[in-house]
Amino acid sequence: MYKSKSLFLITTVSGTLITMSSNNWISMWMGLELNMMSFIPLISKQENKESSESAMIYFLIQSMGSMILMFSILMMIMATNSFMTESFNMMITMSLMIKLGAAPFHSWLPEIMTKMSWMSCLMLLTWQKLAPLSMMSNVQMNQWTMIMASVMSTMIGAIGGLNQTSLRKLMGYSSINHLGWMISINTIQNNWLIYWIIYTTMTAMMFIMFNKMNIYFINQMNSVNMTWTEKINYMISMMSMGGLPPLLGFLPKWIVIQELMNNKMIMMVIIMIMMSMMTLFYYMRVMMSMIFQFSMINKWSYINSPINITSYFLIINLSMPMIMIINLI
Repeated sequence: MYKSKSLFLITTVSGTLITMSSNNWISMWMGLELNMMSFIPLISKQENKESSESAMIYFLIQSMGSMILMFSILMMIMATNSFMTESFNMMITMSLMIKLGAAPFHSWLPEIMTKMSWMSCLMLLTWQKLAPLSMMSNVQMNQWTMIMASVMSTMIGAIGGLNQTSLRKLMGYSSINHLGWMISINTIQNNWLIYWIIYTTMTAMMFIMFNKMNIYFINQMNSVNMTWTEKINYMISMMSMGGLPPLLGFLPKWIVIQELMNNKMIMMVIIMIMMSMMTLFYYMRVMMSMIFQFSMINKWSYINSPINITSYFLIINLSMPMIMIINLI
């Protein structure tokens, strides 16, 4: 079991690396296919109906994206004028948006997340976005297509998460919102990788905590017996995910805001910041029931709660002021 899991994990990683290091479309497509076919067994490793269902949905969606991508690549080679080239460029962008789960092709992402384990969800929301985003940065996207894609993703990611009780669905919509920010920076200046690295760090911290506590729904937050230290860590991590200054999650959003303002996209910035406020609202809804229940709090106790991994998460989330000071020096 562990040997096969390690093998699939290695081929998933190598598929992404092939895509990122290729200099032609066919090799990139080949890397994407290798990545997809290796990730499916990692989803369906649990022997239940739900994981196999999520693997099947993932396979069908990714196959459809791959077919559109391959068709667009072949047709672009035969394109005779600039209009045709631009049309097939747009089709390539659409196929990559299907693969990423960006709006308006987002419906499958929260749906399959509810049928997966936390660690599979983590890989889906972080590593699986790397190859399509690197391909997207090689496509000459129409600026209006980029604006529509990023604004729709931020809006749907914010509004879709408001009515959710499942934490996995909520984190799925949160991912769609963050994806909108990544797409917006992708065409202006190619430093989306900084955003991706910080987003991956924050998501990994959140998902490790959820997995450790075995929490899948908001109402479970009340029944989990956590120390006050762990509750503070949860709260800081949630606020960091929402991009609240001066926490780590604000740093990539600051970079995006600065680049968009330099390119005179002020209206777009206003919409995206407003949508970020909405995501903060649903993160706070998760936290508040947990924080206000004083009767269930274990008070600070150095004997019962030794320094564990969640304490380091707190340090990472509060590291942004330190990064700013180093940057100024």
